[in-house]
Amino acid sequence: MDRDFWHRKWASNEIGFHEGAANPLMLAHAGRLGLSAGSRVFVPLCGKSLDLHWLLSEGYRVAGAELSRIAVDQLFADLGLTPGVRQAGELLHYRAPDIDIFVGDIFCLDSELLGRVDAVYDRAAFVALPESMRTSYAAHVTHLAGRAPQLLICYQYDQALMNGPPFSIADEEVRQCYGQAYALTLLARSEVAGGFKGRFPAVEAVWLLQ
Repeated sequence: MDRDFWHRKWASNEIGFHEGAANPLMLAHAGRLGLSAGSRVFVPLCGKSLDLHWLLSEGYRVAGAELSRIAVDQLFADLGLTPGVRQAGELLHYRAPDIDIFVGDIFCLDSELLGRVDAVYDRAAFVALPESMRTSYAAHVTHLAGRAPQLLICYQYDQALMNGPPFSIADEEVRQCYGQAYALTLLARSEVAGGFKGRFPAVEAVWLLQ
């Protein structure tokens, strides 16, 4: 992962990847995670996603990991929360009622610091990483979450048209990265309305990992 790339994106507010509403696939399929009020959902590379707002509004607790401190400051400002901030090893730990965000390299986050996880929601992390990192990332998050169920959203498009991120993830790669730890169910596959970034066809695939 090119840390400088993402820091530049947030510093210059080039955040076209930030969705202006909660993700429709999450809204449609979050129920498949079997969560109850108070369940804790881990959102890797969470940015300032409005998905976190929705999860909190549904009575869930949220934990996230994010490289950019700018994104996390904006997240808490948007939530109207003033977090406590402390150093936690190589990470910064932002904390407010029902939400913990760890700022820095996700590979520096360990399960003891993260704490209990009831489910993982990954819309922006797996697809943001280059192929060389995705296997180790999948193993790391699986370990962090203690094999808690995951809802994973991936893009699929002709990689020759754009080199990502977000990257195109074939079904077989999902199976290779997660198949030893989870039973995988492809819940839905749908065309991206208007094409990917308005330029070429793409689909989104949503997977349930149990």
